Amino acid sequence: MTEPFGARLRRAMDERGPLCVGIDPHASLLTEWGLDDNVAGLERFSRTVVEALSDRVAVFKPQSAFFERFGSRGVAVLEKTVQEARAAGALVLMDAKRGDIGSTMAAYAEAFLRKDSPLFSDALTVSPYLGYGSLSPAIVLARESGAGLFVLALTSNPEGGEVQHAVRADGRDVGATMLAHLAAENTGEEPLGSFGAVVGATLGDLSSYDLDINGPLLAPGVGAQGATPADLPGVFGAAIGNVVPNVSRGVLRHGPDVSALRASAERFADEIRSALATG
Repeated sequence: MTEPFGARLRRAMDERGPLCVGIDPHASLLTEWGLDDNVAGLERFSRTVVEALSDRVAVFKPQSAFFERFGSRGVAVLEKTVQEARAAGALVLMDAKRGDIGSTMAAYAEAFLRKDSPLFSDALTVSPYLGYGSLSPAIVLARESGAGLFVLALTSNPEGGEVQHAVRADGRDVGATMLAHLAAENTGEEPLGSFGAVVGATLGDLSSYDLDINGPLLAPGVGAQGATPADLPGVFGAAIGNVVPNVSRGVLRHGPDVSALRASAERFADEIRSALATG
């Protein structure tokens, strides 16, 4: 049987620390690196990040949109990036935020979660805002493939609140409802469930929410968006041990120098370890 994503993630976090580094080759970063905003620049950027960090970070999170904007050649670079990162021992969380219904959701799941797909990733971000039940095809295939999902629950963008803080008839808001669904998915899983939530590190005190979902909590917002590793215990409280802090620009802006990329990632990793130890 395929080992579940949650077990593989727990081991990677214990061995390498929980840092997740984004692979976000947007135009401004390519320019900062002295690269052209084309497929060649995209490939150079992605390969450099993987070669620099794949032996020392737990998770890479490529943002598919920055590859898709170059069409089929960009997607081919994304395929290679995913395969090379996984071959080097890092887990890959595909940041595609897919969400639809029925056969369309099933097709999205097959693109990223079917084991023989060229884009097969260890986990995928998904949007539940067509109803949590719409994610069922992805949940089923993730279980079959030993993969995971990260469901948008309490995101770091200010606009998210108009949906995620909307209160349902039962008195619970939408974000809390998503967390409850995920806790149910992860019931009884050891050492960690495979179905995680996206919860922004910039949101401040979340003690009114039950973040103990027995699954990972992807925490975007560390670095350029303003959150620091020291903020994490105050945001996540008792769930801090399952947090996967994501840093993108804070690390990537130090490229293309490999030593500088590694040094930046190690600084964030050390700060995160210190924060976890005192949280």
